[in-house]
Amino acid sequence: MYQITKRISFIFFVISLLTAFYINFNVNPTWVETQLQYQTYNNENGQLAYRASGQEVLIEDVIAYGDSPLRQSVLDTQQTQPSISEHWVYKNSPDDLALIKADFHFGFWSLLPAFVAVVLCLMTREPLVALFGGIVIGAVMLGRFDITHEVFIPNMATSSAASILILYLWLLGGLMGIWAKTGAAKAFADHMSQHYVKGPRSAKLVTWFLGLVFFQGGTMSTVLVGTTVKPIADKAGVSHEELSYVVDSTASPIASIIAFNAWPAYIQAFLFIPGVAILATENDRIAFFFSSIPFSFYAIFAVLGTLLLSLNITTFSGSPLKNAIKRVHETGELDAPNASPISAKELHQSQVPAGYSAHRLEFILPLASLIVIVIASFFVTGTPQIHWAFSGALFLSIFVALAKGMALKHVLEGFGNGLKGVVVASVILMFALTIGVLSKQLGGGIYLVESLGEHIPFWCLPIILQLMTMVIAFSTGTSWGTYAIAFPLGLPLAWTIAQTQGLDNPELFMMVCFATILNGSVYGDQCSPISDTTILSSMTTGCDLMDHVKSQIVPASYAASLAALLWTATVAVFA
Repeated sequence: MYQITKRISFIFFVISLLTAFYINFNVNPTWVETQLQYQTYNNENGQLAYRASGQEVLIEDVIAYGDSPLRQSVLDTQQTQPSISEHWVYKNSPDDLALIKADFHFGFWSLLPAFVAVVLCLMTREPLVALFGGIVIGAVMLGRFDITHEVFIPNMATSSAASILILYLWLLGGLMGIWAKTGAAKAFADHMSQHYVKGPRSAKLVTWFLGLVFFQGGTMSTVLVGTTVKPIADKAGVSHEELSYVVDSTASPIASIIAFNAWPAYIQAFLFIPGVAILATENDRIAFFFSSIPFSFYAIFAVLGTLLLSLNITTFSGSPLKNAIKRVHETGELDAPNASPISAKELHQSQVPAGYSAHRLEFILPLASLIVIVIASFFVTGTPQIHWAFSGALFLSIFVALAKGMALKHVLEGFGNGLKGVVVASVILMFALTIGVLSKQLGGGIYLVESLGEHIPFWCLPIILQLMTMVIAFSTGTSWGTYAIAFPLGLPLAWTIAQTQGLDNPELFMMVCFATILNGSVYGDQCSPISDTTILSSMTTGCDLMDHVKSQIVPASYAASLAALLWTATVAVFA
């Protein structure tokens, strides 16, 4: 059976590769005008500027929209790449400014790299092979045949790639390796098992509660919660599918409900619509974000779903999770028979040198320092400084181990084992980042948004935006990247529909549409096998990546379906 699947996978990849060559040589890209609205201002030097990603950017050479070579009427006749990629224009008046960009897509072919990666993941259960296959397809479609120099080096020589290597390879891997060497994780698990955790249910409840406590969301929450509860849950007999689901499906959803984090400041930059008073200033847009939280139905149901599973209520869990629970009960095996966890086993085994006595505080103190640094840096700088936090935790763990008499060679050995334990997961993350960049450059998200029209019934728009963002985030593996695509296009569409169809409550309609984009992106990110949070949830809990994907997608889809019904009913009745 394995050989047959392997052969089918190879044939599928070859056909996809030939298709990619055909697209590169025979399919002309469709050029699309994209308008981005920012809140502009005159800085202290009197220069026109705007803020992007927290940085002030000066605006120069503003021209009239009618003179722009990037307006859609010009791009429709464009056969080659425009000479410029973006510039600022004024439309109705000198104060009505917009940043015009020229993007392109290959129609539904733009989704091919992500489709290939996901299909190969499902067929081969080898995420490295699947992601590499998707990258090759995307590179060929873009005509970048020297993949090493034109794809990998440019994408890996970025701050995002460096951040992944430093945080997830050196800092996280090193910290987990030190904890394994000192026995700190096992000592903490033993203490929790003796005093607080009495079985699988209480272990899952602790996991769920920590997911709420670490409400910063995304990769930080999954890493913090996963590394904290792994030894406890293993000792209590919780299957790795259950554990990874509770960790992953609590992290990002709770961040969109308890939004005292970096999300509002990041997202508000994409919400400006000229002439819409409720979105006029940055404070207005942040207030709009918080006013929309009650409509985050998917996030609410997702967090309730993990709570129900933690209470051993499996009505909405789906057969993969039920089978995992049954397997542990009957055999005691935490992984499926053919599972291939992407985290090395040595990180979850004690390697304490002779004569060294582990203490639970060696786990608790670095973890507490990590949390304090994250929270303090958020209030001081406005952004949680994850690298500072993990660096502090790692150095504190090393200092305590040396102070207690552990030989330096044993400390370095533990650090090295930690690096080896997460190197595969780090490469997977790098590949996931690369294929996400390629998917964005191919314009898959733009194609999906462009497929919408302004003449659809207003009550259909929320579920269409939800489905659109689910597909974009699933295909690219990023919710934040989906926000950058969907909000500048989806919200103006929602406002136009609210005005042209004469809705009585356009503000409520806008809030619901905002929530569908926010929540649809979270769902797609959660369920995508090429998402960093999905990969990290699997890595830190010791779960097979595809076992996690297949077990999580069922309850997540239940929550998304129920949310879609409520969004549709809300706008149909109240808008």
